[in-house]
Amino acid sequence: MIVVTGATGNVGRPLTRALTEAGEQVTAVSRNAAAVPDGARHVAADLAEPAGLTPVLEGAKALFLLLSGDLHAPEARPADIIGLAAASGVRRVVLLSSQGVATRPLGPSRVAMRAVEDALRESGLDWAILRPGGFASNALGWAESVRTQGTVAAPFGDVGVPVVDPADIAEVAAASLLDDRHIGGVYELTGPEVITPRQQAETIATALGSPVQFQELTRDEAKAAMTQFVPAELADDTLDIIAAPNPAELRISPDVQRVLGRAPHPFNDWVARNISVFR
Repeated sequence: MIVVTGATGNVGRPLTRALTEAGEQVTAVSRNAAAVPDGARHVAADLAEPAGLTPVLEGAKALFLLLSGDLHAPEARPADIIGLAAASGVRRVVLLSSQGVATRPLGPSRVAMRAVEDALRESGLDWAILRPGGFASNALGWAESVRTQGTVAAPFGDVGVPVVDPADIAEVAAASLLDDRHIGGVYELTGPEVITPRQQAETIATALGSPVQFQELTRDEAKAAMTQFVPAELADDTLDIIAAPNPAELRISPDVQRVLGRAPHPFNDWVARNISVFR
């Protein structure tokens, strides 16, 4: 049995589906009750209270560990989940980390995530680490304003990064959970092209067949919006990247191609699959 945390999100849902379609027994974990793909068992549990995962992990052979925003806060102890997994007999953990661990190692949220990576490496378990850059699905934050006002508001409108499709992350995660060749792998996951927020808005407009106006936010305005959902440290670290990406953050990684044998999906593919939320 494989336990998938964050199972109702943009990575966890397609990962759960891929694993069940591969014939695996899957326990899909999320904080709140929710529908999950057919064939999976859902359990509501809060990763901020690791002891509550004990019954979930019993009998599991592998764990996909995705940390929600609050688990990036300085007082959080997400590495405890790895110790609990080892004590419960889990043999493999695939961790969804962050590209910034390598490219911005001194950022407060990156230091914390590196500590989780180190705990996993030292756990004695089989492991793989996924380090995605920016997510294409962050554009879902614009869905309501596109529907109601025909606008996209974002900072640094003409600064781009190679955003990655969460479906690609999910496929790489499934491979890492199921294929022993990926034990000890550290995979940087990006899309196939650098794309700016303004270009993303244009892509959505093209798919809709109607205009979408771009509104530039200041850094402070963007941070105020982000901190409604994530700790301030994570917001600042993210804004540092999208304001002035360094060469490593602009690099198109070969790792999706290396693991999956195909190129990563471009942003317009993600938009085509999700256009209904913008209508």
